[in-house]
Amino acid sequence: MGREISEDDVRKALEGVSHPFIDRTLFELGIIRSTAVEGNRAKITLAFPFPNIPIKDQLMESVREPVANLGAEVEVELTVMNQEELQRFLVMEQDAWKGDGLD
Repeated sequence: MGREISEDDVRKALEGVSHPFIDRTLFELGIIRSTAVEGNRAKITLAFPFPNIPIKDQLMESVREPVANLGAEVEVELTVMNQEELQRFLVMEQDAWKGDGLD
């Protein structure tokens, strides 16, 4: 087991994690709703705009990996955005969509 990590360590590890198709970070988009640390365990709550989004696993791994690299055990909890969060997300999505490279 490594050193104890702080919530600040976790947030710093995640601050540069971007959405693969939207030119914004997961924090900016509100997808990373919260982080919590207890000892060497980090819990990250992701709020998706809709249930069962196609890139769910990709987004989960994109937050799990940098935190695991700190030496933490990582738990990712999933939820769905509330109406206010969803509206904010959709505005940013429209403004910063970079596409999937297929168009």
